Amino acid sequence: MNSELSFADLGLAEPLLRAVREAGYTHPTPIQAQAIPHVLHGTDLLAAAQTGTGKTAGFTLPILDHLLRHPQKGRASGRPRVLVLTPTRELAAQVEESVRLYAHHTRIQSLVIFGGVNINPQITALKKPVDILVATPGRLLDHVSQKTLDLSGVEILVLDEADRMLDMGFIHDVRRILRLLPRTRQSLLFSATFSDEIRALAQGMLDQPQEVSVARRNAASGLVRQKVVMARQGDKRDLLSHIIRESGWHQVLVFTRTKHGANRLAEKLVKDGLSAAAIHGNKSQSARTRALSGFKDGTVAVLVATDIAARGLDIEQLPQVVNFELPNVPEDYVHRIGRTGRAGSPGSALSLVDDSEVKLLRAIERLTRQNLEPITIAGWVPPVPSAEASDSEVATAAARPRGHRENPAGRTQRARRGRTPSTAGRRA
Repeated sequence: MNSELSFADLGLAEPLLRAVREAGYTHPTPIQAQAIPHVLHGTDLLAAAQTGTGKTAGFTLPILDHLLRHPQKGRASGRPRVLVLTPTRELAAQVEESVRLYAHHTRIQSLVIFGGVNINPQITALKKPVDILVATPGRLLDHVSQKTLDLSGVEILVLDEADRMLDMGFIHDVRRILRLLPRTRQSLLFSATFSDEIRALAQGMLDQPQEVSVARRNAASGLVRQKVVMARQGDKRDLLSHIIRESGWHQVLVFTRTKHGANRLAEKLVKDGLSAAAIHGNKSQSARTRALSGFKDGTVAVLVATDIAARGLDIEQLPQVVNFELPNVPEDYVHRIGRTGRAGSPGSALSLVDDSEVKLLRAIERLTRQNLEPITIAGWVPPVPSAEASDSEVATAAARPRGHRENPAGRTQRARRGRTPSTAGRRA
């Protein structure tokens, strides 16, 4: 890509260029430079891009450009022209926030709908014209069944983070939604990886698509310093609290395997005088929004999250990610550490690894084709093991079967391929 390429060179409408300038962006990222011309041209697109590469603007800007250049008079209520499907509530909210940012100097109307909140305000909002609808699959189908949403006017479909959509068991919902859309439309599919399942989905969804890719499959960002500390499971909470306090970290995202583990870790950190909060699927949407807002504005220093809850979090210049436990699926490690080292800024990822997790560590190293640097923590003296520590849920989490119901992020690839949409997934 030409490093001197500007957004104006891409041919975007002036109101969008103005919004981009006000947002502080001057040059498109590689995925934006590759994707925007194809989307502007009206072709279908299959794009491989990790979170943090600027992919949201890569489809949002050209879609807004299309709507500006092809205005529609007398629009019916609840009949969107553009549909963006995302796997999680957080990602849906983030995408719609980006749409509003770039559409600031236009009259284009957007709306986000997802589960976990009262459906009635969404029904009210759908009684007005909407140009761009961002939604999670389950709640979208709820509206379709209640006849509060008409998908017959969709001109452009975006399937964002399609790999995670499949991982979470949304494939049947996605196919139901595809059958509800007009056959003549532009379709865009974004995925972190091009697995066989993604290729199969693309074949049934896209028409002679262009294909772009900005990173090799499962590549970890070269800007992220990746380190490992060997630690007993029962010592990890005390160790992490020590590291955060001694290092003076003011913004760190910590990944746990389980919802219960996230709660216990956050409670421990708060007890030690740190500002911490947990987000996971059992938290209400308002609690998750509060925790994320506090993390972004600095009132919450430590955000403890499960993999699914953290998907789609977009925090600029996040300096530190910690794997409190390694994920059972190596690809999830790449997604986790992709939260830092973004937009050209350096980042750091620290993994706390128990002896029982060494096999998982080796699988991650094989996938990323690099050895993670082992380090020791100065001044750290492990406490004498207690009955509580040895019997903690953190220790037992590592030994649980991978299909355990409280461990949605740690399923095997075989379990992922064969599962059907869960009740929890339908509510997302």
